[in-house]
Amino acid sequence: MNFENVLVSTEGHICYITVNRPHKLNALNRLTIRELSQAMKDASSSPEVRVIILTGAGEKSFVAGADISEFADFSDQEGQNLSETGHQILFNLIAEMQTPVIAAINGFALGGGLELALSCHIRVASDNAKLGLPEVSLGLIPGYGGTQRLTLLVGSGNAMELITTAGMIDAHEAHRIGLVNHVCTQTELKSKCAEIAMRIVRNSPTAVSAAMRAVSSVYTVDVDGFQVEIEAFGSCFGTDDFKEGTTSFLQKRKPRFTGE
Repeated sequence: MNFENVLVSTEGHICYITVNRPHKLNALNRLTIRELSQAMKDASSSPEVRVIILTGAGEKSFVAGADISEFADFSDQEGQNLSETGHQILFNLIAEMQTPVIAAINGFALGGGLELALSCHIRVASDNAKLGLPEVSLGLIPGYGGTQRLTLLVGSGNAMELITTAGMIDAHEAHRIGLVNHVCTQTELKSKCAEIAMRIVRNSPTAVSAAMRAVSSVYTVDVDGFQVEIEAFGSCFGTDDFKEGTTSFLQKRKPRFTGE
């Protein structure tokens, strides 16, 4: 499918999804959010795709926030609807996907852009990255999951400071507080993400998905994560991947997983 603001390409089992609005520092408008949602659904439903790498076009920005011009005159109800729709069609969609999504953060990841990265499962930042949630400087708060996901990731103290000061931090500080998994040079960003993706690709897709369900249950209210783990563990025994994994181990050969 062709999109106006999103580029999609596939290399082997890795799907690259790129926000392509460099003239707007890849800011999220409503069209881009809808297109990203569809691109994510398409990739996650493909049996060939085992990892998704999400990034922004150009060298200046991953996603520099939401497109403020679209909602500057919204009423309170329109603002609530904007947030709720974004949660439903994109940010929660990514967070709840069972195909791993790696955020390749190049340059600015601010506001909705950082929230987009927070919804991904793994984050890698180039050493020129600047990350922050500056919404309070506009009379707003983060509205696409930032108050929740950032707090769960880095703790309430770090989240409170970052959100209430509307400050930006660099990639190395983001790594220190656990906001990003890795920091590398900008030229190494794609290859570092691809390296992580290939390490995932070598494993059983059914087991990876089961593990993601179990890990994600930690953040779900009123869900017993230990029970989710028990059930996900048991479900693995009924898969062809389990049979292949154990057989290849006993035969001392590399497994050939099919994702079934």
